[in-house]
Amino acid sequence: MNKKKLSYLFLVLAGVAIGWLVFSNLEFTFPAKDESKVAVSNHINMASAANTFQDKPIRTLKDFNEAFVQIAESATPSVVTIFTEKTVNRRFISPFDFFGSPFDDFFETPRRREEGANGRKEVLRGLGSGVVVSSDGYILTNNHVVDKADNIYIRTHDNKKVQAKVIGTDPKTDIAVIKVEVKNLKPIAIGDSDALRVGEWVIAIGSPLGENLARTVTQGIVSAKGRANVGLADYEDFIQTDAAINPGNSGGPLVNINGELVGINTAIASRTGGFQGIGFAVPSNMARQIMQSLIKTGKVTRGWLGVTIQDVDENIAKGLKLKKAEGVLVGTVVEKSPAEAGGLKTGDVIIEMNGKKVRDTIELRNTVARTSPGTVVKLTIWRDGTMKTLSVKLDQIPDQPVAAEQQQEMSDLLGFTAAPMSSELASRYRLQTDAGKVVVTDVDPAGNAYRAGLRNGDVVKAANRKDITSYKQFLSIVGKMKEGDLLFLLVKRGDSNVYFAFNL
Repeated sequence: MNKKKLSYLFLVLAGVAIGWLVFSNLEFTFPAKDESKVAVSNHINMASAANTFQDKPIRTLKDFNEAFVQIAESATPSVVTIFTEKTVNRRFISPFDFFGSPFDDFFETPRRREEGANGRKEVLRGLGSGVVVSSDGYILTNNHVVDKADNIYIRTHDNKKVQAKVIGTDPKTDIAVIKVEVKNLKPIAIGDSDALRVGEWVIAIGSPLGENLARTVTQGIVSAKGRANVGLADYEDFIQTDAAINPGNSGGPLVNINGELVGINTAIASRTGGFQGIGFAVPSNMARQIMQSLIKTGKVTRGWLGVTIQDVDENIAKGLKLKKAEGVLVGTVVEKSPAEAGGLKTGDVIIEMNGKKVRDTIELRNTVARTSPGTVVKLTIWRDGTMKTLSVKLDQIPDQPVAAEQQQEMSDLLGFTAAPMSSELASRYRLQTDAGKVVVTDVDPAGNAYRAGLRNGDVVKAANRKDITSYKQFLSIVGKMKEGDLLFLLVKRGDSNVYFAFNL
C-alpha cells in the first residue's frame, strides 16, 4: 500500500509541475479591488462596475500605447457637448467682456447682437462639456456652464442633438445635473476620488475652443489634491492636474487609468487666459454626493457646526501647549448653534472628527458640510492641556434671508454679490463676525466693481455715504439704484478702510 500511495503522490506532483510549466508564461488580469465603490444609486441606472484597465499587463511600448487607447475609447462615448443660449439686455458691450479672469472658467460664450426696439437685446451662446452618469439620461456638468441659460442642448457621441433640462444646480461647488430624454446612453463608471494619489495618470475629455474639437482627449497626471482658497467656489477641494484643458472643457470628465470618472473639470489657473499646466477638477466623490441630493430632492442640504475656525501654526501650538501644530482652533461659537449645544468653547482645538485627524480649516469645513444635518459627530478636542471628546448634533445651515432671484438681480446690477455676515463667511475669509454686516462673496471679473478693485472678502461698511447697519438696509440702498448710477462704497479689508467708486 505504501508503494501505491507513493506512486499516486508522484503522479499528483508531476501533474502540478507540468501545469506550472504550461501556465508560467501566461499573465492574468484581475478585477479592481474597489469595484464596489462605484455603485451610486439603484434608482437612476448608473454604471456600477469599473473596467479593469488598471490591471492590464504592460510588456511593450505598444501595450502602453494600447492601454491609453482603450481607456479613451471606453470613456469618450459618455462625454457630451453642451450648448446654451440666454438673452440679456445691455446698453453696450464692454471691451473687457472679452477678457477672462486669472482663473479662466474656460466656458466659451460667443455673442450675437439682436437689435430690438431698444437696441439692447443680446443673445449669448455658450459651449461646454458634460458626462453621462446614467443610461436614462442624467448628465453631470458645471453650474457655470448652464447658469441662467434659457435653452440647453447636448450633442452625443453619435452626433445626436437633444434638448436638455436642468434637474438642479449647486453654485457652492459649481456642480449641476441636467437630463435628456434619450435611451441607451452609455454612462461612465464613477470612481473613488479619495483613492487618487499624486502622480497618477489621468485623462481629460471635453470640447475645447469649439464644437469642431468635441471629445478631445488629453493626458497628464494628478499634480496635487485638496486645493482650496482658489476663489472659484464656496466649497473647494480641487484635484489639480496638468492634463491640457481649455475654454469649452468645463464640465467634462477627468478619468483615471481604469476608465472611471474621478473629477469634473472646472477651471484653470493662468496668467495668459490659456492653458499653463494648472487645471482644477471637482472630485468625483463630492460631485456624486451633490448629484444624488439634487436628483432626489432638487437641492443640497449641508451640515452646520456654528463656529469660526483658524489653522493652528507653530506659535499657536506653543501658546496652547500642544505637542505639535495640528487641528483647528475655535474662535467664535455662535449662539444657539450645534457647537454651543454640544459644549464647544472659544479656544478649543478640534483634533479629530469621528476618529479622523483634522488637518486644516478647509478639510473640517468640507467634512461638516457634506455630513447630513441631524448627524451626531464625535469631536476630539484639546482644552486646557487635556483631551476631551464631545458629541455634537449637526444642524442645517441657516437659510439666507434673500431669495436667489433677488440676489441674482443684485449681482447683475452691481457686478458683485454680497451676503449677510455669518460664521461660515467669517471662517472662509478669516474675518471677525463683528467686522461688519455685509460681506462681498463674488465679484464679476469683467465688471466695473472688479476693475475698481473690489474683491471677495471685503466687508461693506458704508454705501453712498450711509453706514451699513444690516443686510436689509444694504439691499434697500442698492435697490434704488439703476444701470449707469455711481456706487460709492467704503469697505474694510484687513486692518484698512478703502473707498471704491464705480458706475453700475
